[in-house]
Amino acid sequence: MPIEIKVDIDGFPATDNVTKHGFHVHTYGDLANGCGGAGGYYNPFNVTHGAPEDRTRHIGDFGNVDVPKDGRLTTSLTDRLASLKGDQSIMGRAIVVHEGLDDLGRGNNSASLENGNAGARLACCVIYAADGSQWKET
Repeated sequence: MPIEIKVDIDGFPATDNVTKHGFHVHTYGDLANGCGGAGGYYNPFNVTHGAPEDRTRHIGDFGNVDVPKDGRLTTSLTDRLASLKGDQSIMGRAIVVHEGLDDLGRGNNSASLENGNAGARLACCVIYAADGSQWKET
């Protein structure tokens, strides 16, 4: 059953020329060291990186998010692989927004198949359960 991911992030620089940023689940919910404590992409089945619609991809390969020029990203997406329980659970792990565009495993190099060449970690948070009351509908 697909899950819905709601995103509300403010503070991207308005002068940023990169509008599309890689958006992934990483293995650990550790936000230390500039998101470095989050470990690598969540990949419990040891497969190659891909796009959200690809048959073969990491569980946390959510593709790219498109940040408006005002620096505030408010969006939602659904995913068919990630789960909130069981062996594909993303609970307690980290969501990481990357500095650059995720090439979705189509970059014709080994890094592309590992991480989409999305670059450094720009922001992160821990995934947790909520009843939805914190989400303000606009």
